[in-house]
Amino acid sequence: MTDGKTLFWQIAIDLLEREGVTRGTMMGFPCLRYEGTFFACVHRTGESMIIKASASRVNAMVEAGIAEPFAPNGRVFREWAAIPTEISESWPDRLEEAFAFAKNA
Repeated sequence: MTDGKTLFWQIAIDLLEREGVTRGTMMGFPCLRYEGTFFACVHRTGESMIIKASASRVNAMVEAGIAEPFAPNGRVFREWAAIPTEISESWPDRLEEAFAFAKNA
């Protein structure tokens, strides 16, 4: 099985070819930005991919069991969801969703 960090960057490679998408770091996490706005990152441990979406979409994903709240240091970020590596087959779709959210923001 591929580790989460490697998988994230394998999926992200196509996004990095799109205009306005760059690599960066956010709170020490390697991340993707669209025109300077963070929209996805991989947890430092590789245990999850973290994406930005509307608060209602994040709630829906958490309720459906396909994401967990992103809460570094105990503080929940309502527009961020952590998608565990156990369901990494959904990462390409969730990454596209996060990119679309950033692009339309």
